[in-house]
Amino acid sequence: MRTSAGIKTEHAARLLNVPRTNVPNMESGRSGLSPDRVRTLAANYSCTDEEFVEALAVMAAEREKGWWEEYRGQLPDGFLDIAEMEWHSARLRITVSVHLPGLLQTEDHARAVFKAVIPPLLTSAADTRLAHRVDRQQVLDRPEPPALDVILHEAALRMEFGGSSVAKRQLEHLLHASEREAVTIRVIPFKAGGFPGAGQSVVYAESSVPRLDTVELDSTHGPEFIDTEAQLGKYRAHFDAAEAVALAPAPSRDFIRALANGL
Repeated sequence: MRTSAGIKTEHAARLLNVPRTNVPNMESGRSGLSPDRVRTLAANYSCTDEEFVEALAVMAAEREKGWWEEYRGQLPDGFLDIAEMEWHSARLRITVSVHLPGLLQTEDHARAVFKAVIPPLLTSAADTRLAHRVDRQQVLDRPEPPALDVILHEAALRMEFGGSSVAKRQLEHLLHASEREAVTIRVIPFKAGGFPGAGQSVVYAESSVPRLDTVELDSTHGPEFIDTEAQLGKYRAHFDAAEAVALAPAPSRDFIRALANGL
């Protein structure tokens, strides 16, 4: 808001009657700020989107630490950011071409994935990552979980991490998960051909207002987060295109069931 309004850091600090260094700390998330200060800054930054401002004020009022804070210092901060993003999302749209979403992985499947990491993880590090991944899944057990829309490529379903028995249980787990009211799974079969974003694993996290949406991209050096409107629009288009070539939820379940029965 500040940069869009053309206001310098010094001016923003005077608006709040705080030292200049406080402003970049608040903007980067290194320090918190009150809902009243959010509203004060928004008014002085000429932001007229009341829904957006109130959504930010609600975020500023949330002072309780999440369960993921237990892992701070044990895992890279990006892992904690993913868990926090999932927890506060209203809807999650995920598309994957080789790996399955962490929220839908069994423990055995996840353990096999971590064994394939380069350089190899120490046993203690792998155990910590596994525990964190399992804990992330509790977001789906909340009374009002975020809507989870997943588009899986056939390649991801055919990857036998941990061997055929582990793969079979993983596919059966996907079938069970797809019966949850908040979970929708669609499959893109090989015969559907190419589609935009086929080479990436992407998570689009919708917030209470579109301007607070976030895209998370997996990479070999950790997660990357994107939140500019132009980029968000591009990834929304990618998801719509992928959904257009994917099978509907019921045929997708039949597809997964047939693969599981073949193992």
